[in-house]
Amino acid sequence: MTTQLMIFLSCLAVISSGLVAGVFLAFSDFVMRSFATATKPGGIEAMQVINRQVYRSVFLALLMGMAPFSFLLAALAWVFVPGPAAAWLGGGSVLYGLGVILVTLACNVPMNLRLDAMDRDAPDSQTYWMDYLSSWTRWNHVRVIASTGSSVCFLAGSLALGQG
Repeated sequence: MTTQLMIFLSCLAVISSGLVAGVFLAFSDFVMRSFATATKPGGIEAMQVINRQVYRSVFLALLMGMAPFSFLLAALAWVFVPGPAAAWLGGGSVLYGLGVILVTLACNVPMNLRLDAMDRDAPDSQTYWMDYLSSWTRWNHVRVIASTGSSVCFLAGSLALGQG
């Protein structure tokens, strides 16, 4: 495995995890606050539409594709790369797997599925919506931090690879 190929792969990981972090940041920064200021049925409907559309998005391909890609990158680094670069790349992979993928599958997705099954005008939906806004956003903050942290780790690994 050449150093140039490893640098290229780690740079792809920097870009991909950074793009994922940017989408998560947008939701934490202003999308969810905007939904909170809309009428409850309007906010619920908007989030339901987004959650249905995400299944056909480039974002989902990046989000989920980064998990096996980052673990492959970490494995290649472990085998072929001496020094701190392997630790940085491995750290980025673990951070992404735990803080992004695990949190997404264990926390955000179940909340999305529950919201999707609700009638936006029903009183119990509107009660759930208030809890959903705070809980979903809190877990999304974790994903912002984890995806940004993994991008930083992948960048540090790329730089360490470049230094030889």
